[in-house]
Parts: sequence; structure tokens; C-alpha cells
Amino acid sequence: MTQINAIDTGHEELIHDAQLDYYGIRLATCSSDKSIRIFDVSNNQQRLIAELKGHDGPVWQLSWSHPTFGSLLASCSYDRKVLIWKETPSTGLPSQTSTSGGTQYTVIYEYDRHTSSVNTVSWAPYEYGLMLACGSSDGSISIISSTGDGRWTTKKIPDCHPPGVNALSWAPAVLPQTCDDTGVQGTTGESVKRFVSGGCDCLIRIWKEQDDGWVEEAHLDQHNDWVRDVAWAPTFSFYKDKIASCSQDGHVYVFTRDTRSSLNWDCTQIDTHFNDVWSVSWSLTGDILAVAAADKVSLWKLGLDGKYQCLTTPHTSSTSVGSPSINSTMESTTGETGNIPLMAS
Repeated sequence: MTQINAIDTGHEELIHDAQLDYYGIRLATCSSDKSIRIFDVSNNQQRLIAELKGHDGPVWQLSWSHPTFGSLLASCSYDRKVLIWKETPSTGLPSQTSTSGGTQYTVIYEYDRHTSSVNTVSWAPYEYGLMLACGSSDGSISIISSTGDGRWTTKKIPDCHPPGVNALSWAPAVLPQTCDDTGVQGTTGESVKRFVSGGCDCLIRIWKEQDDGWVEEAHLDQHNDWVRDVAWAPTFSFYKDKIASCSQDGHVYVFTRDTRSSLNWDCTQIDTHFNDVWSVSWSLTGDILAVAAADKVSLWKLGLDGKYQCLTTPHTSSTSVGSPSINSTMESTTGETGNIPLMAS
């Protein structure tokens, strides 16, 4: 049974992102009010433990690091900056970055080399080390990394999406797979760092690390309007890659390829036209896709007929069985002022 609880975040303006940490016990939210709020949501509680104020403009997106590196939170903003926050032991004294007597977070790194709004941030899989990608309206993507000694290095990929970068998502860290003539599978070489980006040029671009730099491996051009979000699925098969995308054109696509034999990507369209679709996200197993559109969130899974079927039950729907509609969804209030839903099974 699915339980939906509303959280009053206390934000004074629109909420742009909400992210749970690796363990699902801390929820971070960000808003046009220039603040970030962190809640303890363990044991069915909803307790504000920190309020972070370091940006000078609306905060667009957040990303938690893997716990291997501690409790790190990356944030990006219209102020052209990326901030990396770290949880620090409480001194018991009031702090600008925490509620009284709460958990304290300190900015350990500030990146300000973009010339326009930074719209998206995403930590790489922990196997790649401490590495963060961020994309900007200036059309470039920056890769920020550290060996954990407090020093940070940066690499900028220029002209990735000239009108602006809207979304980033890393590929899972998987060793390349081989298959011999007898059908025996194995691994070869080292995992190649890859990520996917989407932008205002209506394109999806796939990047890989090569010779101490980053090069474009492929681009996908099915969309005919701004690409709002991209999501590389967690490992659901050792020899297949899967990426979902959504666009201002109202379409959601799922791209797949067999990494053993092909560089080409096959495209499957979810047979529904979405209104104002903003976000796509995979389940941990990589087989269920969540699509956030307007004020609705719908869940989709690939059926035996090769088409994606809507899993969520409509409250009211005039469509017949077998014809999924955007009405077949759950309510979502992300983007509203103050409140967001938190779902648990």
C-alpha cells in the first residue's frame, strides 16, 4: 500500500527540486527564495534540521553524493554558482546555515566559472571517485572532481548545447561486456565514464571520457523542442544501456542499445502526449519510469508487447483499458509554494 504524506517545507516561493539522500532519511529542498532546507524524514517524521543560505538567486537543483564521501550536497543557482555543502559537527552555537541546535552544513567549495545560470548538477557514481557535473545556460558543462584531500580540479566542456544545458545524468559504472562464440559472457577493460545531457538545442548528447578529456559519443535528435530532463537508468542489464528523456514538445522517449554489438540507439515513445512535462526518473531497479508533468506524476513499465504501460490507477478517467492517459496519474505538488508530497510503500 502506498502512503502519501505532504511536507510543509516553509519555503516562501516556488520549490524547484526535492532530493532524498542515499539512505532515504534526509530530504533536501530548494526554492526561488534562495534557500535550501533539509529535513529528517526517518521513522515517518518530518523535522527541519538545517536551512542553508549561500546563493544569491533562485536555487534550481540539488544532488546528494554517495555516503562513501560523507554527507555532501551540491546545489546550483541562477547566480551562476555551484556550492558543495558538507555536514559538520554541531558546535551548539547559532549558525547561518542551520537551524538553532540543528545539523550544520558548511560550504567546502564554490565554483563560479560559468557566465550564466547553472541549471543542473549531478554527482557521478562513487566508483568514479568524487566527481560532479554541472550544466549552464552558457551552453557549457563543467566536471568538478577531488581526490578527497580538499583540493578540487575542474574541466569545462564548451559549446555542449549552445542555447543552454538543462539536464545531466551519469551512466552507471559497469565494466564493458563481451560474449564469445559459445555465448559465455565476460568483462573486459575498465569502465568508461559516460553521462548524458539535454539542452535548449532540442538534442540529447552522450559524452565519454577520453584521453584526459571529454568527447561526444553520440547525439539523439527525436525531440523538436527544448529537452527538459534526461535520466540514465541504473544497471538493469549488464549489456544494455537505457536512457529516458522528456521535452517541451510533450513527448517522453526511452532509448536503448546493446553494448556488446551496437553503437546505435533504439527509440521507444511512451504513447501519451504530456502537458508541460518537466522530469523523468528511474526506479532503483531501472524498470519503472516516473514522469512528472504539470501537476501529475505517472509511473510506466515496459509491457510484453514492447509498449510502456501506465501503472498508476486513475482517480477518474474516461479512457478505456489499454489506452493510458495522463489522467492515469498520482497528484504531485512539486513546484508549488511550501508543500511537496512524500510517497512511501
